[in-house]
Amino acid sequence: MFSTILVANRGEIALRVARACRELGIRVVAVYSSADRDSAVVRFADESVHIGPAPSKDSYLNIPSIVEAARQTGAQAIHPGYGFLSEDPDFAEICEADGIVFIGPPAAVMQQLGDKAEARRVMGEAGLPVLPGSTGALSSAAEAQDLAEQTGYPVILKAVSGGGGRGMTVVREPAALRSAFNETRAHARAVFGDDRLYLERYVDDARHVEVQVLCDRSGSVVHLGERDCSVQRRHQKLVEESPAPNLPARVREAMWDAAVRGARAVGYVGAGTFEFVVTQDHEFYLMEINCRLQVEHPVTELVTGIDIVREQISIAAGEPLSFTQSDVRCHGVALECRVNAEDPARDFAPAPGELVEFVPPGGPFVRVDTHAYPGWRVGPHYDSLLAKTVTWAPDRSQAITRMDRALSEFKVAGPGVRTTLDFLRQTLAHPLFLTAQHTTGLVAASAAPDTPQQEVPEPTR
Repeated sequence: MFSTILVANRGEIALRVARACRELGIRVVAVYSSADRDSAVVRFADESVHIGPAPSKDSYLNIPSIVEAARQTGAQAIHPGYGFLSEDPDFAEICEADGIVFIGPPAAVMQQLGDKAEARRVMGEAGLPVLPGSTGALSSAAEAQDLAEQTGYPVILKAVSGGGGRGMTVVREPAALRSAFNETRAHARAVFGDDRLYLERYVDDARHVEVQVLCDRSGSVVHLGERDCSVQRRHQKLVEESPAPNLPARVREAMWDAAVRGARAVGYVGAGTFEFVVTQDHEFYLMEINCRLQVEHPVTELVTGIDIVREQISIAAGEPLSFTQSDVRCHGVALECRVNAEDPARDFAPAPGELVEFVPPGGPFVRVDTHAYPGWRVGPHYDSLLAKTVTWAPDRSQAITRMDRALSEFKVAGPGVRTTLDFLRQTLAHPLFLTAQHTTGLVAASAAPDTPQQEVPEPTR
């Protein structure tokens, strides 16, 4: 096992990983930008290293600074959390070249699966169901138009290097495709440094269901059940739950098998997530594979009792999984609500400011993953996630009731600060959510007619 791990991230996930290290008796090194000098993980860590100014490109995406921090502190491994460098194969290769273990899948696997078009091809060959669409990156808007005619509208254009709900555009009619292609391409170039796009048929009134897998270096592959992540806005998740409600057992089991088969096909190692779109007829298709820890991993931890971060670290140290597939048992229902510093009345515009009051909820079977505290300043440089509130109960109805109670106790206040707390409670009370009939279109369909629709730039994560 490692003696020292550097956590190459910030916010709640950096603290989550640091706590897992502490429980394993591993020394924790935190890195921080100028904006995060007083962050919770810096206070918690055994040692901390300043890696640059506030902009993420100069700090949390600054590979030379992070690797040098690992060298200086004697860190044997780096945990990237989610976002930032967590799915960067170049970073993984550089770590390996420097004799530092990257806690994640091999660089070659990330390279293959990070190219969304290539991942579609590889998984299709492995027998996983994929939506009709391009077999590689599109060469032009004209090629996209020809393919859309064959596939049928609506279609969705996606950035080959995209992720986090960004770099996607739904096109519903031929007249809009050329301009959508050009705009999505420009966005992908600006955000990901890669303007390649691919196209898929878009499924309306669908659900977003994903399967968590863990794979060790000896070839053992297990799944930890599935999560429903259908409550979204602009393709970004807001509420997640496990297990997915109203999913027939045959479909659930087929998705588990598909994820395990896909992981084996590419020699996956570590924690990964296979994301599927599920139609109203319960047909499912692979959307993408995330080669990292997911934001919503706590719901799986609560229903399985398995510490996913602990397993990640052990796998990276060369140890086998501490359990087999037959040991995995899901009990009860867990929900996660992402409490963001955003203003739902302004199309979820970021609402930064200093937290004068921050009192998270408690009580039985309530977990809050957060890095915030009174006096902490929520800045404009990073994503707006304040806390993940997670509840567990024997059944879905009780889990929802417990979540509503927990959110009602959550107190957040400060000049300029707005949160999604009220919005989340309204979502939980929506008849379609209560009856598990909701789809990815729930938030858009529920928006007030007079809510201003504006483009809000997504902070880098």
